[in-house]
Amino acid sequence: MLSKVRKLLAQAEDPACTPAESAAFTAKATELIARYGVDRALLAARDPATDPVGDRVVDIVAPYARDKVGLLAAVAEPLRCRCVRRRQGSGFALHLFGFASDLERVDLLFTSLLVQAAHGLAGTAVPAGEHPAAFRRSWLAGFAQVIGGRLWAAETAAASEPGTPSVALVLADRSDRVQRRLAEQYPRLRTAPPRRLAGTGFGPGAEAGRRANLGGPNLGAPTAERQLGR
Repeated sequence: MLSKVRKLLAQAEDPACTPAESAAFTAKATELIARYGVDRALLAARDPATDPVGDRVVDIVAPYARDKVGLLAAVAEPLRCRCVRRRQGSGFALHLFGFASDLERVDLLFTSLLVQAAHGLAGTAVPAGEHPAAFRRSWLAGFAQVIGGRLWAAETAAASEPGTPSVALVLADRSDRVQRRLAEQYPRLRTAPPRRLAGTGFGPGAEAGRRANLGGPNLGAPTAERQLGR
């Protein structure tokens, strides 16, 4: 199924596609990756060894490290993963907890979205008189918020298909197990205070988030980091 997702997104990213065609390919890819998550959850309910609970640490480097963390969290939460942000040098380390299949989905989507965000920022002019960093931070905030909303909608739709009454219980149990795993390692977590952003890029960033392909073929994290740093 993930192979089908990559092929759909390769079509969606083809410059020859019209906006309507690209949106159709993207919508189908989003639906498939959500369906993949449900299928793996149901399989693991019958055979837990196929999809164990795990964790991984993702290093998020400057520039805009905090904004990249926000994007990763916007992808991870709808896909039933949990994350803890830790300061690391000039950047952050994000400790992700989730089932193996969900961590795989998060990695696929986040890697692609980093590249797409870099392209979007490169193609968006900073308004005259505005500080470039402030504009880009607010742009990334808008991008991440819309991406998160799209993923929540796709996951909810996949989990509520007719004829699968046990899905909600299975997914709730998985979420509880992930939360317990996180609590075992971080029993005294604090909630970070909300950010206040001064830039005017939220609207353009949100629009880019609506157009974004939720995944992508053969995208390497180091390249994505370098592009976003331009």
